[in-house]
Amino acid sequence: MNEDVLARIAAALERIAPQAPSPVDWEGAPAFVHDRAGTRAVARLEAPALDLLRGIDAQKQTVTANVARLAAGHAAHDMLLWGARGMGKSALLRAAVKAEQARAPGAIAMVQVAPDALAGLAALFTELGRCARRFLVFIDDLGFEEGDGEGPRLLRSWLEGGVEARPGNVRLAVTSNRRAIVARHASEQDDPINPRDVVDDRLALSDRFGLSIGFHNCSQDDYLAIIGGYAGALGLSFDEGDALEWSRRRGGRSGRVAWHYVTELAGRAGKTL
Repeated sequence: MNEDVLARIAAALERIAPQAPSPVDWEGAPAFVHDRAGTRAVARLEAPALDLLRGIDAQKQTVTANVARLAAGHAAHDMLLWGARGMGKSALLRAAVKAEQARAPGAIAMVQVAPDALAGLAALFTELGRCARRFLVFIDDLGFEEGDGEGPRLLRSWLEGGVEARPGNVRLAVTSNRRAIVARHASEQDDPINPRDVVDDRLALSDRFGLSIGFHNCSQDDYLAIIGGYAGALGLSFDEGDALEWSRRRGGRSGRVAWHYVTELAGRAGKTL
């Protein structure tokens, strides 16, 4: 085989070979997404204004204060935000980070990690630990299924200073619909040896977060206040009876249902969001 043929084969192989991923510029974006395919920068962190998040005042105060400490380089907690669906857990985290970015540009970034990429967190932490910037690593809607022992073990190690623990400039924020994170079953209460052992072990995982913040179903007044805040900011009017009927058709009241109703209002009015 002559050299010309070999050169053509080598060129063809280079064209079809996957390119090596470009290094991540951890200082160059307000947010990043990390999954099994790698890390990509997000040019704009989408989040509502903090004052539009209604009905969660105590939770908002706790989260924003902790994120502000992290952004300033002060001692800050890992956070577990748990409870009712659609009550603004992830929106509050994004809004708190975005507010700190407005106050001190470049001080902090959010890195959202897909639940299927947990095994790669150690390598991610190593990269983030080399940066002067602070990072809030965000895992949304985390839940470990029955029989999954590896995921909870890794999470305990990261939170409690194991050999793969997150560095000082990184804190974890996890949202979950369950306080215990790990699935629980009623049969656990019937353990004839010690009915509390399994339950206590699973709750111990949530106890490793410095802050465990509960979110609960909103009242009718909170639901209407959430709609009022969004509608006022967007110049929309609404009828309370119509808003309540919307929640009845959706089967409940929450911040997410309120936002869906506001989207409906904007559509009726011919506006974009």
